[in-house]
Amino acid sequence: MRPPPALALAALCLLALPASAAAAYFGLTGREVLTPFPGLGTAAPAQVGAHLKQCDLLKLSRRQKQLCRREPGLAETLQDAAHLSLLECQFQFRHERWNCSLEGRTGLLKRGFKETAFLYAVSAAALTHTLARACSAGRMERCTCDDSPGLESRQAWQWGVCGDNLKYSTKFLNNFLGPKRGSKDLRARADAHNTQVGIKAVKSGLRTTCKCHGVSGSCAVRTCWKQLSPFRETGQVLKLRYDSAVKVSSATNEALGRLELWAPARPGSPTKGPAPRPGDLVYMEDSPSFCRPSKYSPGTGGRVCSREASCSSLCCGRGYDTQSRLAAFSCHCQVQWCCYVECQQCVREELVYTCKH
Repeated sequence: MRPPPALALAALCLLALPASAAAAYFGLTGREVLTPFPGLGTAAPAQVGAHLKQCDLLKLSRRQKQLCRREPGLAETLQDAAHLSLLECQFQFRHERWNCSLEGRTGLLKRGFKETAFLYAVSAAALTHTLARACSAGRMERCTCDDSPGLESRQAWQWGVCGDNLKYSTKFLNNFLGPKRGSKDLRARADAHNTQVGIKAVKSGLRTTCKCHGVSGSCAVRTCWKQLSPFRETGQVLKLRYDSAVKVSSATNEALGRLELWAPARPGSPTKGPAPRPGDLVYMEDSPSFCRPSKYSPGTGGRVCSREASCSSLCCGRGYDTQSRLAAFSCHCQVQWCCYVECQQCVREELVYTCKH
């Protein structure tokens, strides 16, 4: 079995995260300052050469480590990207049989499932997003604000409106991941395609934001800059792409002399199906059920479910257990003069449903 290609960088980085992170997803918006996970290499003290140690601790190819060592700030950015993609993946699949757990990730990356396609896309998207944000935040030495027309970097810093540098981010990322290899390899073609889907999803969320400057709030002077949408929106886009992913096979393009992706031909049709669109996630193999523990997932036993919405599907027909517990919540809230709300703490009994093993 061949090793995963270089395009799996971010997805592989997730493998280095501690198992305790698997259950800890949060409502990230993509605006937070993320803390790197120890599994990727703890942040070294701010000193000359500290970033070299961080690069050596990351799971990178030899060429990628060389690029990392030449880019102060990149190691921390890669850690943040891995963190962001993991948490977003877990959030988007929190109600699914496969909930993006760390267990089984190595096996998934070696196959051609829909879940593999999502991992490539969300990892590439998180890298693109985090690199662009790191530039605008001044965390990378070789890049700064986006180069929007009419807005110099000095002006941007003055007004506090440094735009997210998506142009630098995508250019650097394509160089960092390396050239597309294996033009005659269906898996490599599909992985490269799904990686680009993730990058394009970030690009589609780039917006122009403006700020007015003037007396009494007038808009006598207006400064505009480019800003990425919260990463939660990118995650939602990619989840929709996952839901409508296209199963593909391959055919050789005689004119170009390379392998192309095509949807399988319909039964009885002599011609191949249509090519997937640039925004489609593609996969080659039908996914397992993920109901029982396997080398791809821990199964759904013990998962919390909603009796009305998800227990039937999530528990795979095995049924569910019901437990009662006491939960604290804020109640009898009143607005107090002048400016705060005062609440009491109440306790109520609630039922929790968990899938049987």
